[in-house]
Amino acid sequence: MRIVTLVENTLGNSGCIAEHGLSFYIQTQKHRLLADAGQTDAVVTNAQRLGIELSEVDTVILSHGHYDHSGGILPFSRLNSKARIIMQKKACEPHYNMDRYIGIDENITKLGNIELIEGDMELDDELSLFTGITGRRCFPQGNLRLKMLRDGEKVCDDFSHEQCLVISQNGKKLLISGCAHNGILNILDRYKVLYGGHPDYVLTGFHMMKKDGEHTPEEITVIEQTACELKELDTVFYSGHCTGIPAFERMRAIMGDKLRALHSGDEIILE
Repeated sequence: MRIVTLVENTLGNSGCIAEHGLSFYIQTQKHRLLADAGQTDAVVTNAQRLGIELSEVDTVILSHGHYDHSGGILPFSRLNSKARIIMQKKACEPHYNMDRYIGIDENITKLGNIELIEGDMELDDELSLFTGITGRRCFPQGNLRLKMLRDGEKVCDDFSHEQCLVISQNGKKLLISGCAHNGILNILDRYKVLYGGHPDYVLTGFHMMKKDGEHTPEEITVIEQTACELKELDTVFYSGHCTGIPAFERMRAIMGDKLRALHSGDEIILE
């Protein structure tokens, strides 16, 4: 399986663009996938610079309804109007960071190849999607600023618009969970119920970035407890974007080589 980080906050390949966003190009035995699409047309620019033909992508998966994962869908669609674009129906609803709108462009919902689903979905023997994550242990504290509309009022987001992608190939499983707003431990708990055990690889942000000052003691506890639990799993985690460098370094000190960094333009080959 070939995975290319098309968009991430930090630069890997010097010929690519880094931006606050996330997007992966994934080549499996049966599919050419786009998992999220970054914030802007950087996904298209970076793909061109890396020699990736986005016109060959057959499926796009949107992990959740935020602009920094969906903004590249419209530029992508100008190159490829045939790929299935699959997202949870609730991803189309308005989402906010306090009073700032951070939802998707409503023009995305007008595309003819959009598939709005509700709940879990099995695409084929390689690809499946799951939702229904309700646990709240080690819940990322940055979520407390994120809102959704309910009866016309802004309330705390419950992240029911978030979906996770599982890719199965050659007896191995890869989990892609976008920002893991529901908390990676809760996502893995749900994964275990549905699939048994734990995935072999995980691509995810941990949503532990702190933009306004240092982490609080409570936030540090969540970061370190999460890392301690992940360290015990026979799973390799690739992370970046909303994790934030300070949190990543704190987790890396605990997890060692089980935690690896993502950068724009970098390639991962999973044998």
